Amino acid sequence: MPVTDYTEGLHQLADGVWAWLQPDGGWGVSNAGLIDGGGHSLLVDTQFDLPRTRRMLSAMAAVTAGSPIRHAVNTHGNGDHCFGNELLDPGVRIWAAPEAGSHLRAESPQLLAALLAADLGPQLSGYLRQAFGTFEFTGITTRLPDADVASDIELTVGSRPVRLLRFGPAHTHGDVAVFDPASGVVFAGDLLFIGGTPIMWAGPAHSWIAALERLLALDADTFVPGHGPVTDAAGVHEVIAYLAHVEAGATELHARGRTVPQAADELDLGRFADWGNPERLVINVDSCYRHLDPGHPAPDLVALFGQMARWRN
Repeated sequence: MPVTDYTEGLHQLADGVWAWLQPDGGWGVSNAGLIDGGGHSLLVDTQFDLPRTRRMLSAMAAVTAGSPIRHAVNTHGNGDHCFGNELLDPGVRIWAAPEAGSHLRAESPQLLAALLAADLGPQLSGYLRQAFGTFEFTGITTRLPDADVASDIELTVGSRPVRLLRFGPAHTHGDVAVFDPASGVVFAGDLLFIGGTPIMWAGPAHSWIAALERLLALDADTFVPGHGPVTDAAGVHEVIAYLAHVEAGATELHARGRTVPQAADELDLGRFADWGNPERLVINVDSCYRHLDPGHPAPDLVALFGQMARWRN
């Protein structure tokens, strides 16, 4: 793994490859990437709001002045990876899994702004404001991806071949990783959380694990997660271990008749308990239960965030 300080800013990982890193990697504080193919470049993800996206694009200007962004990839449809799309030049083609647009429509910046403004009680409103209150969701115009990654494809960026790898369901119903074979760098999006608890909006866990095993099979030695510091294969194995641990625990507790809140309270996180935002276990258990029981209710985000707020307290 290259020596890369986990500090906010643009970090060069290899010739023509940079990671935009944002500690501490918690809710909405995401990483991004830039690949310069000579004459044109590819951007991996925008940010959760316009000020953060402007700051990132400004830092990349030393590269993009000579190699303008021609392609962008939204690794999935969560807003912290695509709410800044509108700041890209209209001629930039934005690639994403077909499911990303639906996700982006359903969880719009306007919805998040409304949730932050609503009175949902001191515990839940306090939790939401702590998690998302530093972001500016007003004034964002949603720009949807305009090119589907329905299966693995290869783009030529300038003179550089770059692979877009389709996964899912895993973190979401449609995830994309970006692999630069020349450098051995993978931009994994939220298939990887390093030092923070993964969150399984879709699952099942074994499908996400299979996606990570595919990443490990690449000729890659550097992995840029959606959240957290740059890692190597050891970091990927740790996320696999977490997902397997939660899936096994949730399966056992479901068989014993435990509700989601009860299971989240009883499941021992072991060595993963010190990872950031451990309360995401609530959503991960709920996802496991949906795959164990077709009659399990569809996710209610307000209720699940309420359960996470209670778990944390």
